[in-house]
Amino acid sequence: MPPLRLAAVIGTRPEAIKLAPVILAARARPAQYEIEIVRTGQHGELVDAMLSEFDLEADVDLHVMQRDQDLAHVLAESVRGLSELFARTRPDWVIVQGDTTTTLAGALSAFYNHARVGHVEAGLRTGDRTSPFPEEANRSLTARLADLHFAPTEGARRNLLREGIEPAAIVVTGNTVVDALLGTCRRNADTPARDERAAPGYVLVTAHRRESHGEALSRICDAVRELLERHPCTRVWIPMHPSPRVREVIVSRLGGHDRAVLTEPLGYAAFVRAVQGATLVLTDSGGVQEECAALGKPVLVLREHTERPECVDAGVARVVGTSSDAIVAAASRLLDHPPSRDAMAHATAAFGVGDAAERILAALSEEAGRRR
Repeated sequence: MPPLRLAAVIGTRPEAIKLAPVILAARARPAQYEIEIVRTGQHGELVDAMLSEFDLEADVDLHVMQRDQDLAHVLAESVRGLSELFARTRPDWVIVQGDTTTTLAGALSAFYNHARVGHVEAGLRTGDRTSPFPEEANRSLTARLADLHFAPTEGARRNLLREGIEPAAIVVTGNTVVDALLGTCRRNADTPARDERAAPGYVLVTAHRRESHGEALSRICDAVRELLERHPCTRVWIPMHPSPRVREVIVSRLGGHDRAVLTEPLGYAAFVRAVQGATLVLTDSGGVQEECAALGKPVLVLREHTERPECVDAGVARVVGTSSDAIVAAASRLLDHPPSRDAMAHATAAFGVGDAAERILAALSEEAGRRR
């Protein structure tokens, strides 16, 4: 039986992290799988840097980035480039991850070219198609195009069933971020931290989502400044997203504060260390919620909804929105009352135990065997 031809489509940093375990597992079995890494360029150099941490590099780069690009440009150029590529290479499966514009473009291009679609991290829903924007719509639309849905949790599986997806097309795998995280933790254990900021005790803050741009991000930054004023022994570490819109607000509100450390984006190993060393994490990132849950790190979610209710159900996360008062109140309680913080500081296996990539490949092989 010839090997399955797979194309892993990656556009953003989280996609690189979460597809790396699948790619590595496939490349460890060259007799079973041929896998090509296709980079759309949605996040530019961030993806190359992230792939390099897993000793990977893109086989194809579509270079869709341009200055001041909008969502329509990214989608149109990605569909054009991917469709042309798949027409030439004829993959058996196109593997997409999550909910980005690249995810939707990859699934649509595969459909146009009669390739089957495997959707990693399928079934996440908030129930509000505008929150997060455009991710909620992207993942719902991708579900209409996918042939196999790799749901990270039983809750995600139930979401798909409610939408009419056939049970046989859904496989609960766990989340591949746990595979990436556990592997990185093992490597970190063998490499001592060299960054002085890795000394524990800070609040780690990440905020970058499109719906946080503008007033919401300003409120988040104001809350961080108020926390620093109320807690004179607290430090804050903010690895800033490359987006000029994000940086301008963060720098204008927090730049120059002697206990607010603003840095460039971190590599994955460094970011995992940063999470491990933090007293508390404030984030609007979905992946960071999962990582905090797996590491047992208390996290406040700076959004109105989360499509990862497992974090909240496990008691590791609380959704606080973007109101400055709400953020300050929730964070202050945890900083001022260690028992409340300790009650949230427990790891959960809600997102799996680190074998999601193996489950995904097994499902692909099983499906291929049925078709052949």
